[in-house]
Amino acid sequence: MATLPNPLPDLASSGLDLPPGSLVDGTLDGPWHEPLLWYADGPAAPRDWTALRTAGRRLGLLPVLVTGGARDQWPDAWDLHPGGTSYPGDHDADEVLAGYWTDYAHEEVDSNGSDGSDGSDGSDGSSSDDSEASSGDSGSGDEDGRGSWPGLAPAPAAESGEDPDEAAAGLAGVITADPDSWLGGARMALVPARRSADIPASIGWSGPMNHENDVARLCAVLRSWEDRYDARVVVLGFDTMIVSVGRPPTTPEEARALAAEHYAFCPDNIDQSPPYDLEVYAQKRLLDQEVWSFWWD
Repeated sequence: MATLPNPLPDLASSGLDLPPGSLVDGTLDGPWHEPLLWYADGPAAPRDWTALRTAGRRLGLLPVLVTGGARDQWPDAWDLHPGGTSYPGDHDADEVLAGYWTDYAHEEVDSNGSDGSDGSDGSDGSSSDDSEASSGDSGSGDEDGRGSWPGLAPAPAAESGEDPDEAAAGLAGVITADPDSWLGGARMALVPARRSADIPASIGWSGPMNHENDVARLCAVLRSWEDRYDARVVVLGFDTMIVSVGRPPTTPEEARALAAEHYAFCPDNIDQSPPYDLEVYAQKRLLDQEVWSFWWD
């Protein structure tokens, strides 16, 4: 993957005021030729994100919170795979999502109905009405009843609000201020990356491995969300991601159009998570929501 020079090997002499922490170079293929990230040994404080972002950016380092999750899996045990990661700029977000949609959408959007085997009430987004809701007005399906890919959603009509980097810092502050939350104990990390969307690819993150082996393809989508929704990657876990959203959809139509992208990006968010319905997901998880979360089984 094409990257800027990696400042992590010189971190000790960089002048950054860092808490005790560790450099990570372990991967699925053995030790990497250079560190992939640094992360702290202890929980982050609410002001750490802003301080490290300001100081690290001049060196080409961006902050991200990392969490060990319920199984206490920190980055040393994340099965990082930089050797199998390409460059996000080599991929087109619309083409990436269209491919996923073709592979997965028939499980969610089927104009011929569903057997309800996903544990929902039987209307899991696979009726013709929900197909329209999740796919814009694409309507027509292919020969096996699958709705066609509706294309990327347009950027929200509403103007951008808070500066997206400030929004990310605010979310990081909320997360780190509550040690009793499910993300309590999240730690600060620094990653050599050009932009927030590239953070997963920069470390060869394998969280979505069962969905996509090359996370750079998902990062191409994150880049598009940066441009359209002022999104920033704020938290990474073993197989989880949380994104701040500075410019969320503000109308039901905008939310529905975006829901198709979310389904293609992370089918488990809908197939294996309540409410198991793309229409309801758009209303509850996307409309006016300034935080998006994803997990891959």
